[in-house]
Amino acid sequence: MPLTEFQAALMRLLAGNRSPDNYLAGGAALHLEPNSKRYSRDLDFFQDSVERVASAFDADRRTLGDSGCQVEVDIRLPGYVRAIVRRGQDATKIEWAHDSAWRFMPVMASDVCGYQLHPIDLATNKLLALVGRDEPRDFLDVLHLHRHLLPLGALCWAAAGKDPGYTPAALLELLRRRGKYRPEDFARLHLAEKVDLAELKQSWRDALDAAEQFIRSRPPDEIGCLYYARSRQAFVQPGADDGDDVVVHYGRPGGVLPGVVAEMSSGTSK
Repeated sequence: MPLTEFQAALMRLLAGNRSPDNYLAGGAALHLEPNSKRYSRDLDFFQDSVERVASAFDADRRTLGDSGCQVEVDIRLPGYVRAIVRRGQDATKIEWAHDSAWRFMPVMASDVCGYQLHPIDLATNKLLALVGRDEPRDFLDVLHLHRHLLPLGALCWAAAGKDPGYTPAALLELLRRRGKYRPEDFARLHLAEKVDLAELKQSWRDALDAAEQFIRSRPPDEIGCLYYARSRQAFVQPGADDGDDVVVHYGRPGGVLPGVVAEMSSGTSK
C-alpha cells in the first residue's frame, strides 16, 4: 500500500466518516493497490455537493482533533477545503472537494477507507488530469492504469463521456504531447522504485499507437462508453473476436452496475 504510515493511519481514523456521497478519491485511492509504484502526496475526499464539503470537513476536523492532530486550514472556499494535518513529526495534506456525481460506477464500500471512488472512475479522472496538466505523477499513473486496469485506448474512449467537450481522438492528440520528462522530474516524486526513462518512453509510444488503432476501430455513436465483458465480469478493450459477450456501459449520476443495466435493457448496458 504506497501510503505513508501516517496517511494510512489517518485514512483508517476517518473511514467512519465516509459515505456514498463523501468518499476517498484521487491519488490515494488509486494507490491503495499493492502493485502501485507511486506514493500519494495527500488524501483527497470528494463530496457530491458544495454543502456536503463543508459538513464533511467539519466532521473530519473534529475526529482529527479528538485524536490529537493539529489541522491547519490553508484554503477554505465554497466546495473546497485544503488543510495540513500534523501529529508529532508527521504531516500530510488533506483536501475536501466537490465533484460531479456523474460517474460510470457507484462508489465502493471499503474496509480500508470507508468508501472510495471506483477504480474505473479514478482511471478516467486521472487521464483527464494528464490531458489538462503536464505532471510526471499523472503520466506514471496513467501508464500504470494502462498496464494494470484498462488499455489507454479504452480509457480515452470512456473519458470523452466524462468530459463531452473532448472526442477520444482529441484526447489522444493531447496525450501525445506528454511523456517528455527528465530524470529530475521523477526525482521529486516519492516512488517505490526507480523508473527507467527509456522503458517508460517506449511503453508510452506503444500505448499511444495501440490506442489510435482502437479509437479508429470503434463506431462514433458509441463514444463515451466503457465496454463490459459479461463472461469475465470486467471492463475491457474489446477486439474483433469478442462478439456479443461485450456490451456498452454509459455513466450516469451516481453510477450504475453493468449487470443491473444489462438486465434492464435486455442485454445492452446503456
